[in-house]
Amino acid sequence: SIKAIESSSKEDDTMWLTYWVVYGVFSVAEFFSDTFLYWFPFYYAGKCLFLVWCMAPVSWNGSQVLYQNVIRPCFLRHHQTVDNVLGNLSTKA
Repeated sequence: SIKAIESSSKEDDTMWLTYWVVYGVFSVAEFFSDTFLYWFPFYYAGKCLFLVWCMAPVSWNGSQVLYQNVIRPCFLRHHQTVDNVLGNLSTKA
């Protein structure tokens, strides 16, 4: 990530920012479902493979696929509501 920030090209910045968004969503989902997921055999091996797929230096890596097909459409549907709620909270604070 530091090398992406320090490079002159911004394409690698987008790739790593996309990865961190997907990783953040995955971490939140895992926090709530970890109680049940760790009972599955090879869960941690599957998690490791999933994260490697998300970091793979190919155009069809997991972070690009999940961001474009799941996270971005959900964000675009709900971003106005989230902005309104955060705006109301900041004025109340």
